[in-house]
Amino acid sequence: MSRIEGVLKNLKGEGRKALIPFITAGDPNPAQTVELMHTLVGAGADIIELGVPFSDPMADGPVIQLACERSLAHGTSLRQVLDMVRQFRETDGATPVVLMGYLNPMEAMGYEAFADLAAAAGVDGVLTVDLPPEEAVDVAPLFAARNLDPIFLLAPTTTDERIRAISEHSSGYVYYVSIKGVTGSASIDVDEVARKVRHIHELTALPVGVGFGIRDAQTAAAVGRVSDGVIVGSVLVDTIARNQADPEQLKRALADLLQPMRNALDDLAS
Repeated sequence: MSRIEGVLKNLKGEGRKALIPFITAGDPNPAQTVELMHTLVGAGADIIELGVPFSDPMADGPVIQLACERSLAHGTSLRQVLDMVRQFRETDGATPVVLMGYLNPMEAMGYEAFADLAAAAGVDGVLTVDLPPEEAVDVAPLFAARNLDPIFLLAPTTTDERIRAISEHSSGYVYYVSIKGVTGSASIDVDEVARKVRHIHELTALPVGVGFGIRDAQTAAAVGRVSDGVIVGSVLVDTIARNQADPEQLKRALADLLQPMRNALDDLAS
């Protein structure tokens, strides 16, 4: 059982929902990333999605694009991101870490070399936005052999047949993109998300995490009522951008944003 599966299974047994924050590795600078990861855990994160900076993040809106630019300006590489995970693991052996990014850096490193290094660093899952399951037939087994969960995206337009096919290639959880657009681009229709997530649950036994459009405790709770977890990204990354000049204030601001979401999700179990 992977760390991701174990955490989600325990949460389900407690009647609780997963809080899964996203930040971009190396933003606002590489020296702060590990400390920010610990800040997220302290504020209630169950799983961390750590973005691998890329020069053309096509699924991301301006907020995360700018985070990638800030990170890349410091020369952050995939190897450095793996080193950050390794440092995080020195004091946290429990919180799952999912690398979220794009295919090119992994392809440049070599899939097998990447899988070996990721597993050795303590990575638990890999979500590659531009790697559909049909093209992952050689990659997914490399991940599975190293206990790395391959995680794939589902969209509002994904057909039933494709949901089933994606689920067959996935482990850990599936990531439902709640809006038609890039990150941070729109407000979510909670009723429509609820309808779609209920339908996805009919087609897969995997937990369903919902991302894109979750900005505060209210939307986190609304989505948490119908999903297994909520994924929070752009609002956290924007908080990093606005507080990057003051590292201590930055940590306080992230915690102040995430903790109410944790509390709202836990209230659902009351």
